[in-house]
Amino acid sequence: MLSLLAVLGLVLSAGSATWIAERALRRTRRQTRFGRYAPWIHPRGRLAAPLNWLANSRLLRALCERIPPVAFVSDITDVVYVNYVVDAHRLAPLIPPGLELQRIGKAGGQAMLTFLSYRHGHLGPALLGRWRRLLPSPLQSNWRVYVRHPRTGTLGVHFLSTAIDRTFYALGARMMAEALPMHVLERASLLVSEGGRIDLLLDPGRGSAPDAEADLAPLHAWPTDGPWRHAFSDYEQMLAYCVPQDRALSVQPWYGRVTRQEISLGIPLDVCVALAGPVGSTAASAIVGDAEPFAFLVPRVNFRFESEERDPV
Repeated sequence: MLSLLAVLGLVLSAGSATWIAERALRRTRRQTRFGRYAPWIHPRGRLAAPLNWLANSRLLRALCERIPPVAFVSDITDVVYVNYVVDAHRLAPLIPPGLELQRIGKAGGQAMLTFLSYRHGHLGPALLGRWRRLLPSPLQSNWRVYVRHPRTGTLGVHFLSTAIDRTFYALGARMMAEALPMHVLERASLLVSEGGRIDLLLDPGRGSAPDAEADLAPLHAWPTDGPWRHAFSDYEQMLAYCVPQDRALSVQPWYGRVTRQEISLGIPLDVCVALAGPVGSTAASAIVGDAEPFAFLVPRVNFRFESEERDPV
């Protein structure tokens, strides 16, 4: 009986310490509209409540920060970029202190939001080598704005949200990858027909992931006009700005630092295929208003997460 009471006392003490630590961390790591500390809601299942607690825990994330990052690789296919050029004042409030929005256009009055969706090819640690072929190939979508670290001049992207259709990957990325505010999609599909037509669906269900639907067809040549003309002189200039993004930037003000996640993509511009067709997204409309989307496809990407570096804010 005494041993049972001792065990119960230890459990209560550990639970109380965890609750106190969680409450203390929430005073500095406050809830935000976008980014890592936006509310995380799993779309379905009996385990939704405990998964929500894990994904929203500040204490668990703080503990995982002590684990060294591991290089990840994936043989990505069918990357669909959906882009919006909007007035910069719409996106500027979404940038965390310590970073600044990249402004584009003649007077610097515009900025760009992009969400890109793609199929992984056996996403996993590079150290697995050929055994990585046993891992699944989830569908992922990254929602990003283009930013600059004013102290160092470093350019990169800042993820407002990211989503994937596998819970295991979502929790792992949310805990281990500083720049990835990963959510879970209830349903996701990216179908490419023999003629190159693309059918994209991102369905969050009752979860917190962003939504999108698109029915896109390839164009035979890069267009000479479109919504991108608000900020770029031609299509190639737009691609040169949007595609070579090999760095994600995020801010941890409680440490006074900016984290750089360096990745390798190496996408040549001439492989990009312009797309045309309707795009619908409640999540995008809430950010960009009635801005008109424009899209293009990158057929294949050899993705590699290289390293995680830190700079002072």
